[in-house]
Amino acid sequence: MANQEHLVLLKAGAVTWSEWRQQNPQIQPDLSAANLQGENLRGANLQKVNLTKADLSQALLVRANLNGADLSGANLYQAKLIEANLSAANFSVANLRGATLTQADLSYANFIGADLSEANLKESAIAHAILIGTDLKDANLRGADLGAAKLIRANLAYASLIEANLIASDISKANLYKADLIGAYLYKTDMCSCNLSYAYLSSAYMLQANLSEADLTGANLSYAHLQGANLAGANLNGANLTGTKLRGANLIGANLEDAIIPDVCH
Repeated sequence: MANQEHLVLLKAGAVTWSEWRQQNPQIQPDLSAANLQGENLRGANLQKVNLTKADLSQALLVRANLNGADLSGANLYQAKLIEANLSAANFSVANLRGATLTQADLSYANFIGADLSEANLKESAIAHAILIGTDLKDANLRGADLGAAKLIRANLAYASLIEANLIASDISKANLYKADLIGAYLYKTDMCSCNLSYAYLSSAYMLQANLSEADLTGANLSYAHLQGANLAGANLNGANLTGTKLRGANLIGANLEDAIIPDVCH
């Protein structure tokens, strides 16, 4: 449970809270299980604060500093985290459904088992973040930086990843059913055993990507860059390969039945 003195100080306002934190840098505030629903915490210094199981639903956390904070099991439903510093924070099993994280820094954060469905992460920095098993269904990740992120078994069905940076990330066994990856950067990305059925991958950059055993049924790969990619055992049934660049790609054992293939794939 939350330390009541810490909770009173936080609710006393930004000036009081900031002054107390500056005067007591050695104290790690305990706000675990606190009811902060709808609170205005704009710009608050919550660095390394214990917010486990706290209710921050619909809270205003614009430009708040949550670097290294523990938000495991917290409720952040529809919270506003625009431009917030969430680097190295722990969001394991947290509820971030419908949250707005536009331009937030989520680098090195832990989102294992978190619910980010319908969240807006447009132009967020999520490099090196751990999102294993995270629910990102319908999430807006357009232009997001997910370089080297761990998205193993994540649910990205219907997610918008247009022009997102996924270079060297691990999205093996993830669900990307009907995800929009137009123009996404997937250089050396591990997509082994991914569900990419009916995904939009037109003009995506997938050079040397690992797509072995991936399900690309009905996927739109028109004008995608797949030079040197590993498509061994992939299911490309009904996929659109018009203008796709496949020079040096490994297609051993791939299923190309009913795929739309131009006369020359270069």
